[in-house]
Amino acid sequence: MITIKQSCLIALVGIALTACNKNSLEISPRDRVGDDIVWSSAANADLFLNDVYNSLPDMNNETEHLDQYTDNSDVGVTWMQGYANIRVANVTPSNLPRGPWDMWYWGKTDNNDGRTGNYEKIRKCNLFIEKVTASALPDDYKTKRIAEVRFLRAMFYHWLWMAYGGVPVITRTLDNITQGDSIYVPRSTEAETFQFITNELADIATTLPLNQSEPGRPTKGAALTLKGWCELYEASPLRNSGNAANPGGDLEKWKKAAATNKAVIDLGVYDLYPDFRNLFLKTANNSIESIFARQYMPGKGGQLEGKEGPTIVNGTEVAWGNFQPTQELVDEFSMANGKAIGESGSGYDPQHPYVNREKRFYQTILFNGSPWQGDTLRMVVGLGRSTENEIDLGYSSDVTHTGYYACKRLDESVVGSDNRANSTSYQNYMFFRYAEVLLSFAEAENEVNGPTPDVLAAVNKVRTRNNNMPTVEATYGAVNKDKMREIIRRERRVELSFEDKRWWDVLRWKIADKMPDGTPGVLNRPEVGMVITADNGSFVYTRTNVSNRLFLPKMYTMPIPQNVLDRNYKIRAQNGGKDAWVNGQNPGY
Repeated sequence: MITIKQSCLIALVGIALTACNKNSLEISPRDRVGDDIVWSSAANADLFLNDVYNSLPDMNNETEHLDQYTDNSDVGVTWMQGYANIRVANVTPSNLPRGPWDMWYWGKTDNNDGRTGNYEKIRKCNLFIEKVTASALPDDYKTKRIAEVRFLRAMFYHWLWMAYGGVPVITRTLDNITQGDSIYVPRSTEAETFQFITNELADIATTLPLNQSEPGRPTKGAALTLKGWCELYEASPLRNSGNAANPGGDLEKWKKAAATNKAVIDLGVYDLYPDFRNLFLKTANNSIESIFARQYMPGKGGQLEGKEGPTIVNGTEVAWGNFQPTQELVDEFSMANGKAIGESGSGYDPQHPYVNREKRFYQTILFNGSPWQGDTLRMVVGLGRSTENEIDLGYSSDVTHTGYYACKRLDESVVGSDNRANSTSYQNYMFFRYAEVLLSFAEAENEVNGPTPDVLAAVNKVRTRNNNMPTVEATYGAVNKDKMREIIRRERRVELSFEDKRWWDVLRWKIADKMPDGTPGVLNRPEVGMVITADNGSFVYTRTNVSNRLFLPKMYTMPIPQNVLDRNYKIRAQNGGKDAWVNGQNPGY
């Protein structure tokens, strides 16, 4: 299991320091200290590599999540500046959010505050490749570990690529003392960056094994899955015609995405875990559905329950409530008969809105009357917020602003504490799982050939897990490409909610600012919640606007951080042009 213990990190530091003298400590960069020891054995080299694994986004200890940037979720704590800036389009090159757990943070050239950015992580990958290649370590060790670190490097690059488009592609260690100005690397184009990432993944997929003896290391399936995801992003409207309706898009891009995701399916290694609720808990760590996941250990795990769980439980404030589903997300869950709530024959009753919904609804959403940790959650107006979860439309507390919380990914057996973030659970965080591959294949193949039997089979496998709801055919009969696209997009939103996928989907479909028909996009509409009032022993449910959102077209690609422009004279062009963002211009414009 690839988990980083404090003792491992101390050991690595100890190895370096025992090999140092005064002069070697003055060499820049400092991670060259102790080369003769660090790269002398596989065990020591693995300690260095473990630190790279540990630098993957630690999403089970994060307060801010990508769903909160979207129409899926609000938050309990409103002091998160990245969330706030994104939701009101207050984004500039100088205040750019780094993304959850620094997901698209450049690094110390961006803001020298000691935080580790993607280019520091990429540098560690490059250093590992160079040092291991030059070492006397066994060839089989070199082959397998270099493939692993190339996968990790591709992960770091793919977040930068999705956020910024083209970025500097650096595959060697840089040292200003010995290399001078050659350390300043210009941006590659978006297409060149994409090609680098996917070429790397195609190559290492031929080396990585189908299964790893240690969970947490990437496999052939993980490499192909990341490649297939990047190809899907590249094929989508944002990068393939620039029009949300995708006219004139390059069909070959969709074909590549379909083929790569189908290759993952054809490996025969993965399947859906039968229990959707438990899939995200420790009992299902490294299950047959998990493709690549960050690993956690008992006692050294995540604080998810304290940061994201329901705020008031059993009369006590135990969590920050940062998973707060919107009414828009709640509405996307189908009825048990497979129909969307607005479709004829669905059976949806707006005054009994939580009755007869699909199983995933109850395994994802906590609503008024939901049981949780021996309590019954109540969001009714008039109950107060010191001992109950009365909806807070004024954002004066951490209590739900939408009338909902989420239970997905949360371990109900783990109770928060007085400081609320101090819960410890050790379910893994899955970066990729098989259900996403099925839906990615279905989306790409549908764009190429329409709703073929293979497309229907992939979508139905997800829809019908554990008798969740009927097949597409049983619900709708024959469907065309447009209807299938609608179904697939709804499935992605529901199935992958609170897994940090919605932000990227909204961007790549280019529906954030406006829809294909010209109506406001999903991030240019008011956020909606549910106000619940008591009335003679029953409840009245009233939808209400919670807050306004704003998304500007230039935000489909984030601005290059101002400090990067200021420090790297070879990066001259800002995304969107020099007038796209309100502050600062590089002298090279």
